[in-house]
Amino acid sequence: MSGRKPGDRRVAEGARGESLARQWLEGRSFVVLAARWRCRMGELDLIAREGGTIVFVEVRSRRSDRSGRPEESVGPQKRRRIARLAALWLAGQPRPVRDAPCRFDVIAVTGERIEHIRGAFEGSGAA
Repeated sequence: MSGRKPGDRRVAEGARGESLARQWLEGRSFVVLAARWRCRMGELDLIAREGGTIVFVEVRSRRSDRSGRPEESVGPQKRRRIARLAALWLAGQPRPVRDAPCRFDVIAVTGERIEHIRGAFEGSGAA
């Protein structure tokens, strides 16, 4: 017995995906402002800046797409939660950041394949 818990593999896959996503973004001139930002209501995977736009990035990882594509797991409830968390993060930022345009992206990592879905969803319903 290896001593690993059943969720360990899933947590490791998620951390790997977030690391790959961060490297991918930074290689494309994004500036990562925060990674794994947490508050009592939840966590945002990556918060980045692309030019003057603040980008909230949800990272989804899977070893394969046999059980569906990773981005398909970002449903309406998850989208609302991300939008609420983004509003909380923005509220704590200085005015230039708080007033910047925002976008919600998804980065789907399947094995070694990375797909960046820009503007994956709208931030409405954040209240």
